[in-house]
Amino acid sequence: MPPRCGGILFGESGLAAHLKPGTVVMVSSTIASADAQAIAEALAEYQLLMLDAPVSGGAVKAAAGDMTVMASGSDAAFARLAPVLDAVAGKVYRIGSDIGLGSTVKIIHQLLAGVHIAVAAEAMALAARAGIPLETMYDVVTHAAGNSWMFENRMQHVLDGDYSPKSAVDIFVKDLGLVNDTARALTFPLPLATTALNMFTSASNAGFGREDDSAVIKIFNGITLPGHKQ
Repeated sequence: MPPRCGGILFGESGLAAHLKPGTVVMVSSTIASADAQAIAEALAEYQLLMLDAPVSGGAVKAAAGDMTVMASGSDAAFARLAPVLDAVAGKVYRIGSDIGLGSTVKIIHQLLAGVHIAVAAEAMALAARAGIPLETMYDVVTHAAGNSWMFENRMQHVLDGDYSPKSAVDIFVKDLGLVNDTARALTFPLPLATTALNMFTSASNAGFGREDDSAVIKIFNGITLPGHKQ
């Protein structure tokens, strides 16, 4: 069980012991399927229900109540949390009744998110090495078929020279680690996700772990990146 979730729910001053039986606990952390199941089993000892409900959308969509939620749990859990889901989400995907399915979908989503950031950084690094102005490369890609939401969002941070964390390199070290753990348990090869994990791990090892995840571009040598724009 993840220490943070475990501490909040079951620690010395944990919430689980103080909640009314039948209360539904919505867990939105990006965690392994097995950890979600362990939390649900521990909550059941207090007669509490769980909705396995990871989210995506970032701070802007969170503030607007427009998150995407990928959730699994019982009919009762969904029914009781319907007002909460309506408040925080623009779209709720009901994955199934088994705890862990929501977490698995989020992990697969993070495979795409992490690989998109890593390959976006690789493309912009190659442009820098080739002497192509990064503003031009960015403009071309964002108006062409190779664009992605992650390229458009994260590579703007590179152009601005601003690596203050909206997300962080170390988050993708964790999340892509979960991706690879999931694949390993299924005996399933993930060559791109493994490479992306190695890139983020290299960035963290180089001291960029707490910087924005776009700082993965800093692992490339022999290039000059834009400085911070005031």
